[in-house]
Amino acid sequence: MYRFSLAIAVFCLLSAAGSAASNWPHWRGPNRNGLVDGSPPVQWSEEKNIRWKAPIPGLGHATPIVWGDRIFVQTAVRTDKVAADTGTGRRRPPPNLFQYRVLALDRLTGETVWEKTVREARPYEGMHRTASFASPSGITDGENLYAYFGSQGLYCLDMDGNLRWEKDLGKYWSRNAFGEGASPTIHGNTLLINWDHEGDSFIVALDKNTGKELWRNARDEVTSWSTPLTVDRGKQTQVIVSASGRTRSYDLKNGAQIWECGGLGTNVIPTPLHANGVVYVASGHRAPAMQAISLDTAKGDISDSDSVLWSITRDTPYVSSPLLDGNRLFFLKGRGAFLSCYNPGTGEPHFGPIRLNGMGFIYGSLVGADNRVYISDLDGKTLVIRNSPEFEILATNTLDEGSGASPVVVGDALYLRGRSHLYCIAEDRSN
Repeated sequence: MYRFSLAIAVFCLLSAAGSAASNWPHWRGPNRNGLVDGSPPVQWSEEKNIRWKAPIPGLGHATPIVWGDRIFVQTAVRTDKVAADTGTGRRRPPPNLFQYRVLALDRLTGETVWEKTVREARPYEGMHRTASFASPSGITDGENLYAYFGSQGLYCLDMDGNLRWEKDLGKYWSRNAFGEGASPTIHGNTLLINWDHEGDSFIVALDKNTGKELWRNARDEVTSWSTPLTVDRGKQTQVIVSASGRTRSYDLKNGAQIWECGGLGTNVIPTPLHANGVVYVASGHRAPAMQAISLDTAKGDISDSDSVLWSITRDTPYVSSPLLDGNRLFFLKGRGAFLSCYNPGTGEPHFGPIRLNGMGFIYGSLVGADNRVYISDLDGKTLVIRNSPEFEILATNTLDEGSGASPVVVGDALYLRGRSHLYCIAEDRSN
């Protein structure tokens, strides 16, 4: 009976592999905004609703990527080998070599299907105490996996882990050696990477099949960690990147700049959101801000113009990206556990900021599924609230390991990457 049930489960899983709801190809999900069809549990613990718990070597904050019956995880594993060079004085890195690895896990069991080391090298600068050497997330189009380790390389692998091509984009010097974090975006055959750092910043477009550079634009920016967003508007596809100096939009075809807008603060991390012709950008470090920008009228320098539909300058997110669903825009204040919900059309609050009691610092982005919002912190707690203009807590769940990665929802399962394990959380239907 068990084998029959397992076979049925595998068949259903594979049959759904091509649908958006059964995959998580981008670190913000199939819709690139954290909102997904799915029905994960509301409650769990180490003893309840854990389908499996798989050990992951090393350390990484990269959000897992899911396609079909596979889950792909990036990690950096410290070895006993010591490099000959002395490193830099910027948060001096450990002398050890690290192995930058990609793991493919079976989605049903959590067992490792394959594991590949794509690079072994010493980090050339340190990182913030809450960061990792594998914080950028990979991406897949269902044919290939694009494992991205920032300054340690971009690697195009087939779904069985065989290397097709690789690209070294140089050294990334982050502000105060905080570390790296921006992730790639794919649109059609184009792969896009934002490289804002303390050197010569740029955005680059690559042919996803070959790694060939299609275009590159210099950017007058210091470090930001924002992932590009692509939006189709008429016959044009815009590539939108938020940053401390300016939020800018580029033409996907040739990299020509379409519009720019000032107004965000420093250390921009949240990824832009889009709905109904409006883009939402945010920063939450010094001079926090959030802006709603109309793409219908945005052209040239739109700072302080009517193209900025509304803006706020307090209580906005530093690390975590917001969640937008209909007339509800959820976001956190700074790195802390204070939640707000705004009307995205007017910029007026439904509620907040409300203190999320018992929650610590939050780095993972907000995820919405089954009329609920999931918020995970660095200490192992996940708060589940109702997706509503009125604040209502449904559950507070605790695991032994905290997470700097974002939650992932696929079907009836929620995947949380802890410090040492990947959790598959799903309802126990055996009783």
